[in-house]
Amino acid sequence: MAAKQAEQALVERWRDVLALHARTQCEIDRALQEHGLCASDFEVLDILARRSGTGGCSYRVQEISERVHLSQSALSRLIARLEKEGLLERGMCPEDRRGVRVSLTAKGRALHGEALPVQRAVLARMLSED
Repeated sequence: MAAKQAEQALVERWRDVLALHARTQCEIDRALQEHGLCASDFEVLDILARRSGTGGCSYRVQEISERVHLSQSALSRLIARLEKEGLLERGMCPEDRRGVRVSLTAKGRALHGEALPVQRAVLARMLSED
């Protein structure tokens, strides 16, 4: 009986985590809409902005895919759209001609800077331990 209760508590905790994630994702989508972004767009810009801020300039698409929760095809479409909007640019990997590197443009850096406090405010509100 105790094992069943522990298992049920574990399942409920998992469902709580999923529900919090879904609510937070929706709130981020709503808040970033005024900037023309969704949560996934912002995640890619944020990953690229962090690399820019540490002296690096780009990520391989494979490196981004390891950090965002999107399928490879969804990430490719997102990157293509952000590139078309002038927020990032793609180039060949000098170390691996099959690979593609992605970096922020000045426009992408500026938009990330505008959207960053909005996204962080949603995270603070949704994930606070009140």
